Amino acid sequence: METLPIRQKSSFEQWLAKSGLWIALAVFIAIMCTEISYLTNINPDDLGKNALAHFNEVGSELFARHGVAMLAIFCAALVLWVSEAIPNYLTSLIVIIAMVLTGVLPERTAYAQLGHPIMWLNILSFVLASMLVACGAAKRFALWFICRFGKSATPIFYSFMLVNMVLSAFISATTAKAAILMPIFMVIAAVYGARGGDNKNNFGRNLVLQNLLQINLCAGAFVTGSGANLLAASLIIGAGGALYFTDWMVVAFPIVVCMIVIGWLLGTRIFFPLAKEERLPQIEGGMERLQQELDKMGKISFNEIKSIVIFVTILAFWATDKYHGVSATAVAFIGAIVALFPRIGVVNWNDLDIPWHLLIFSAGAYTLGAGFRQTDLPSLSVNAGVEYFGLSMDTPFWVFYVALTGAMIFSSLIFQSKTMRTMLFIPIAIGIADRFGFSMMSLALPVALLIEHVYVLPFNSKPALLCYSTDHYSLSDTFKFGFTMLVIAWFTSILFGETWFKWLGYVPNGVFY
Repeated sequence: METLPIRQKSSFEQWLAKSGLWIALAVFIAIMCTEISYLTNINPDDLGKNALAHFNEVGSELFARHGVAMLAIFCAALVLWVSEAIPNYLTSLIVIIAMVLTGVLPERTAYAQLGHPIMWLNILSFVLASMLVACGAAKRFALWFICRFGKSATPIFYSFMLVNMVLSAFISATTAKAAILMPIFMVIAAVYGARGGDNKNNFGRNLVLQNLLQINLCAGAFVTGSGANLLAASLIIGAGGALYFTDWMVVAFPIVVCMIVIGWLLGTRIFFPLAKEERLPQIEGGMERLQQELDKMGKISFNEIKSIVIFVTILAFWATDKYHGVSATAVAFIGAIVALFPRIGVVNWNDLDIPWHLLIFSAGAYTLGAGFRQTDLPSLSVNAGVEYFGLSMDTPFWVFYVALTGAMIFSSLIFQSKTMRTMLFIPIAIGIADRFGFSMMSLALPVALLIEHVYVLPFNSKPALLCYSTDHYSLSDTFKFGFTMLVIAWFTSILFGETWFKWLGYVPNGVFY
């Protein structure tokens, strides 16, 4: 990551970078100095379990101040992350210490987020990806991949659809998939004349953005596709529902296939249409030169075989974790230890390429999520919205369905944690279904299937940040493509609620009843 070229910013992005720090400071001061009457008149009955305990411990006035501080920190961090006025990892460090100094989180909780199990899974995934790169297995696969499928643009896009779908069934970390696939599609982009920076073209834009879309959406096809999916399933099962690997796949797989095909058609036909010359390799010497490079590598080495065996074994354990009970993080720990072990392993520490700035950024995002859980600010806002709009027992089902699926999918524009969105919206969907007499699965499952739509802005997910750092597309490129896909995904969810979910019995009478 550190060796990638520095991306050239547009004039608007340059203005944002210059003014972002002052805007963030103004937003923070304005919120901290504004009296928020709702937070200062809290009804304890409206609070979640964790927030109620905190409320009883610190008192309503202090709790309200914490809620205001949480909102101010979140909004200021959002401005800094979007504007890139300072590096994103520096913003995360500011977030962490601000949460401590304002009393939103105790020091132990705030500082512990870098030790979060998902953080360790991210770190270890980069170790495993570095293993494949250092021993040459990734280069060999990339060259073979290009020589086998790289004769024209369309087969390449089809191939990545298949690869992303297969990997998603085995890897429960979207960041790991992005780290594994990124060297491959960057080499292919270069072969087709897209090298990033001043050498962007529509093939490169499509290849990277399609992979970003597929990395996330294909994770939604399987309950093991991400930790957030597993969390959603556990919340549903814990509330009395029945949802297993096959159930999730049968419901989600057709939706994911439809969405990635729509994304491919929109990208290559409408947003970034491919010129005739972009449909064929442009590297000097063509595919013959790449075949010579592959032949130069000779026979597959013993280290490559070991790395492949380690990697496939880890994939197998990740895919079967619900049977043996060992977590994905624990499996990754064992795999990384074997890969690094002297004389047995494949790599040493100096061979590793771990983007620590990205991990510190992630720690800040998880700290924000912990602050939301502590103050229960999202639930307070939702409760206020329900009261404001005067929803009653006579409110039709479609109002809740449309509102919850819309809130879930568009919340990805501002929230950095899929886990946080899952912890917020799945319990709300379950609670509303229970309160208004609807089937729990009719609301909870459609909301859960929208967890992985985190591909619009660079800070929306770690794969989005990784792909954006390749500098193959601009902020406006990813926004117009990604936001369009968000809107289509929302309408697709409503359409499938009236058809596919109804036929499977999850939404008994369809959405509009």
